[in-house]
Amino acid sequence: MAKLISIRHPRQLGMSMLVAVLMLAATFPAQAAVEHAPPTADHSKFRSLEGPFETASDVTEACVKCHTEAAGQIKATTHWTWLYKHAETGQALGKNQVINSFCGMAITNEPRCTSCHAGYGWNDMRQPPPEADSAVDCLVCHDTTGDYWKFPTLAGDPTYIPREWPKGSGKIVQPPDLPNIAQNVGASGRANCGSCHFYGGGGDGIKHGDLDSSLVTPDRSLDVHMSPEGGNFTCSDCHTTWGHSVSGSRYQVNAKDTLGIDVPGHTDLSRASCESCHGGAPHHKKKLNDHIDKLACQTCHVPAFARGGVPTKMWWDWSTAGKLDAEGKPVTEYDEHGHLSYLSEKGDFRYGENVVPYYAWFNGTVEYTMIDEVLDVENPPLEINRIEGGPDDPDSRIWPFKLMRGKQPFDTERKTLLATHVFGADDSSLWSNYDWPKALQAASDMSGMPFSGNFDFIETRMYWPITHMVPPADQALHCGSCHAGESRLAGIGGIYIPGHSSNPWLDRIGWLVVALTLAGVIIHGLLRVVFRKRKQS
Repeated sequence: MAKLISIRHPRQLGMSMLVAVLMLAATFPAQAAVEHAPPTADHSKFRSLEGPFETASDVTEACVKCHTEAAGQIKATTHWTWLYKHAETGQALGKNQVINSFCGMAITNEPRCTSCHAGYGWNDMRQPPPEADSAVDCLVCHDTTGDYWKFPTLAGDPTYIPREWPKGSGKIVQPPDLPNIAQNVGASGRANCGSCHFYGGGGDGIKHGDLDSSLVTPDRSLDVHMSPEGGNFTCSDCHTTWGHSVSGSRYQVNAKDTLGIDVPGHTDLSRASCESCHGGAPHHKKKLNDHIDKLACQTCHVPAFARGGVPTKMWWDWSTAGKLDAEGKPVTEYDEHGHLSYLSEKGDFRYGENVVPYYAWFNGTVEYTMIDEVLDVENPPLEINRIEGGPDDPDSRIWPFKLMRGKQPFDTERKTLLATHVFGADDSSLWSNYDWPKALQAASDMSGMPFSGNFDFIETRMYWPITHMVPPADQALHCGSCHAGESRLAGIGGIYIPGHSSNPWLDRIGWLVVALTLAGVIIHGLLRVVFRKRKQS
């Protein structure tokens, strides 16, 4: 790939044209699988873990008898509080503070949403999570059997009796063997983290686009770091922990890691950036390294997302939810690829696979449209979150994003977004009565968030940084992906892309040089002919 050059450095334009023909070469050395340290304890030898256990909380009580500080550490993390105070914007963010483009807002939809909380029994998000140490869920992160599963509607608990799931499917979920699971705990693996992070937004791969179940055992071409045939990384190999606090945040992304390789004494206690392992000049060719100042590593090395055979949701129109068939029954429709395209509970969808990212300048800061923020409803689409950065910002680089689009309800009088009560056995939830006014009023009554009673739907956008699904280096983008007329980076301001961008004065100077050169050749030829004839005469 040739160099991208800022228009603020015109002398570099000539050089950029010379390097525009360089092809991207394999830049990372062959990768050996990570060998993880053996455990220091065989939990099958602990009598306290033999059970019997009536609930998963009973297992936690046994865990914290030895791991005396663990519950307190967990309860200090965002995995527990679901709150994040943004240092740059001052916004109080978290699942009970913001609305997203998928299921709206977690609050009023407990215990469905809190089934992914790292604890048990958070049934009312207007209150903080339960305080007892036994409310912490150790097993969701440390189960190695694959048999532990937080039931989707029990506020974080597994089922303790046989239950049907999904509802109406006839499939029965049996209670987990808690003693066997407790005696086989270990370090977190990809499946542990993925049990929640792969299924955000209501299903496999729905939300993020670069996180889905295909990453549990990915092949090397899907993710060279996580594949057992590649680095065999677990999530925590990059998202390192400190007292159970996991590094990396989509609320404040490290968009330009200037610390470089993470070594003792030179660290931010995180390896959740490419540079923390690969350094600031990872390529063998200097011209490729010259791109790093302007391009995030992911921009070239994640050419597409949703590549593992699991589609991701790209469009969700809530305005069409609630339609019933002639018999008053809910409707289910599929597209030509077999993906859900309509549900009465959720409206219309569109999915994507092998999706080319949306690109934008990004300095790592994300600002959200809050629930009480007055919207500019005359100029849709509304941005649910706004990514900050630009070509003149030294902390910014061009990043890839999943751009989620859809339609969501808003209050037409107050001009604010609305929380939606979708889940619950009560007759006011949208998924039980298909009645929008009733569901929105219930959400307001339950959350205390104002609602005038008048609503409509507005088109929205939401940006999700893409950082996973990294293929081997020889499958990264090639020069022509950007340095061509049909450039992936078309429309990005503040950079000159040889082969794609045009500069009128540079074009004029170039054509003038060509014309003068041609004229010189012609004049020289004519003079040689004239002087040859004179010499012969």
